[in-house]
Parts: sequence; structure tokens; C-alpha cells
Amino acid sequence: QLQLVESGGGLVQPGGSLRLSCSAPGFTLDYNAIGWFRQAPGKEREGVSCISSSGGSTHYADSVKGRFTISRDNAKKTVYLQMDSLRPEDTAVYYCAAAIAAPTLCALERGFYGLDNWGKGTLVTVSS
Repeated sequence: QLQLVESGGGLVQPGGSLRLSCSAPGFTLDYNAIGWFRQAPGKEREGVSCISSSGGSTHYADSVKGRFTISRDNAKKTVYLQMDSLRPEDTAVYYCAAAIAAPTLCALERGFYGLDNWGKGTLVTVSS
């Protein structure tokens, strides 16, 4: 079971940027697809973006396309979510999750990642 750790959240004004990081101290993520999810108060957890273990396949929710960019640096054992042009509706706790998958696969569905390999989340607040 991976112990995923998210970081980089905080308070930012609308239009601003943040970069979130997801790592698993002591583990390599080379064979894992990584998904980013978010959960706003009173709402269901939703998929935001994902990246395959090879880095060659990425997916984005329609609500963040063109504003968020996912990337990975396997040498640093870290996956990043660059969030630009942030909006108040992006306010949520952001989670990363890992799944062992074929090099070209990732998904925005929670079930793809199972129940175990999730981080505890990092809060992103977009407000003026």
C-alpha cells in the first residue's frame, strides 16, 4: 500500500496559479498511473486529471481543460498538477491516487484507483 502525500495547496486569488505535488516517500511511482481528484464541501469527489505511468497519456475533466496541466518526474518520484487561471469553483480538497496499470492507461474514475492508494489531500482555496 502506497502512502501518498499531496502538497502545494493554499489560498490564491482568482486568476492565480498553484502547483500541487504528489509523492510516495520511500516508494517509486514508475509503474503507477496517478489521478488527481477534488472534493468541494457538500459535493462528490470528482476526477480532475490523470497521467499514465509512461507519462504519454493524460486526461482532463472538461472543467479544467486548458487551465490545468499534469506532469510527472519519475526521477523525483513526483507527479505535479499545475493549476493556472484558478476560479472560485476550483476551491476544494485535492487528492492524488495511484493505480498499477499498463503504461498507457489512466482514468478519471475513482474505481480505477481502488480504496487504498490515496493521499490525505491538500486544500486549495480560491478567493479574493
